[in-house]
Amino acid sequence: MSQDIESGLDATRGPNTRPTGRSQAHSPGQPPAQSAQPEKIYSDPSGPLFSMYLERAEEEDKKMVENWKGDADGILVFTGLFSATVATFLGITFQGLQLNSQDASAFYLSRIYQQSAAENGSQVFVPPTISDPATFTPSTSTVWVNALWFLSLVISLTCALLATMLQQWARHYLDVTRTRYQPYKRARIRTFYFKGVEKFRVSWAIDALPALLHLSVFLFYAGLSILLF
Repeated sequence: MSQDIESGLDATRGPNTRPTGRSQAHSPGQPPAQSAQPEKIYSDPSGPLFSMYLERAEEEDKKMVENWKGDADGILVFTGLFSATVATFLGITFQGLQLNSQDASAFYLSRIYQQSAAENGSQVFVPPTISDPATFTPSTSTVWVNALWFLSLVISLTCALLATMLQQWARHYLDVTRTRYQPYKRARIRTFYFKGVEKFRVSWAIDALPALLHLSVFLFYAGLSILLF
């Protein structure tokens, strides 16, 4: 009797009806179905704007740093050759600031010879070209030539040092401004460093390096003209 009642109920439900209730049957290997809820997505709306700014900024920074490195490379090559030339000339003219050891030896030998000759009752002629080492003073032209060339060498080496520091700073500038941070943070870092470049007049310092090199060359030619004329 009960089987006839259940079969009648199944017939009235129809093929598409499902049993309703708080929980539905599920297979042992699958978790129970959860109700779909909208997920909250947090995004920075200013990200595309900062990305556009960083693209333009990277292009400008790359051009700026390449110009700096090109100037620094040229300065290093020139200062290397020029400093070697000035040092060679200084090695020759610097001897004029000191007493020649041969002249000192000749002076003292002549004195010894005079004393020994005087004891024997004879006279010895001493050339007037042999001067007393105690009264030695370098000529004015020799002092000026060496002073100008020493100053030229110091300025040239200073330019080489500044050019080397410029290369290192340019490399550091690119490394810092291209860090892997969020666009807004990278933009703040780049702006901070770029403002520092403008504040400390880095471009002016770079333009001053060729002027210092010109001054160094001018001092070298001035000393050379004094030596020759």
